[in-house]
Amino acid sequence: MDTIRVSKEVPGSSKSTAQSLTESTSRTETINGSHEFKISGYSLVKGMGIGKYVASDTFMVGGYSWAIYFYPDGKSPEDNSVYVSLFIALASEGADVRALFELTLVDQSGNERHKVHSHFGRTLESGPYTLKYRGSMWGYKRFFKRSLLESSDYLKDNGLLVRCCVGVVKSRTEGPRCYNIPVPVSGLGQQFGKLLESGKGADVTFEVDGETFPAHKLVLAARSAVFRAQLFGPLRSENTNCIIIEDVQAPIFKDFLFTSVQSGTFSWGAAPVLKYYSPGIRFNLSTFLLDCMIVSISRMQ
Repeated sequence: MDTIRVSKEVPGSSKSTAQSLTESTSRTETINGSHEFKISGYSLVKGMGIGKYVASDTFMVGGYSWAIYFYPDGKSPEDNSVYVSLFIALASEGADVRALFELTLVDQSGNERHKVHSHFGRTLESGPYTLKYRGSMWGYKRFFKRSLLESSDYLKDNGLLVRCCVGVVKSRTEGPRCYNIPVPVSGLGQQFGKLLESGKGADVTFEVDGETFPAHKLVLAARSAVFRAQLFGPLRSENTNCIIIEDVQAPIFKDFLFTSVQSGTFSWGAAPVLKYYSPGIRFNLSTFLLDCMIVSISRMQ
């Protein structure tokens, strides 16, 4: 007899399959630029020889230098000067520079019938062209039949106008960005001290050793648990506008309540820091007591 065992999965017994997910994106785009090259005196450069050229000035696109090369008698001997040749070349040092190109012979009659050889519209067929080193070229040995060129509207006043567009392919990877923002040192103690000296917004007065100190209840409550209970807690009295403090000297009271002991700006100067411990404990000023301990240790060292 076959036995079938049915068991119930204990909650939490299976391993968690939750995983953190991070993302990144590869972005590839072209940095485009154009250059116009005017060739004046066409009849004078004609007949200069197969493989001889006139070149444009160099121009920058995508961080690389480029130049246009026009061969009035063609680039290849086998064509026997029947065609003019037109190329765009990498003119700066670079390896495996990927780019798209467009070479245009401009119709100078105004009819906008330009002769265009473009690589931009064929990216899905062959992708960008790769130039492997300085002097690498892209273009056409048989760009235009010379006899047709010389009787066309592309030639005007013995001159030609060539426009070249270059799109250099650039890729980058984008991921989560982390920013390192320096956090300034807190000057809260000094700001409280200035607030005390100004007396602005004071809503309570302390009488200590014959001196009066205007202060702010919220500041005191944030600094001392004892004052927080006395001013806002169950122990608060009806008259909290004037509080008399006994058995504490006025300079010490002012220092531990509104200034930083570590700053060395307290009014008792180089007096023993131990004088500050008693009021610090009395009013439960933990931060103030820690400052006192740090100063005490540094002085002993």
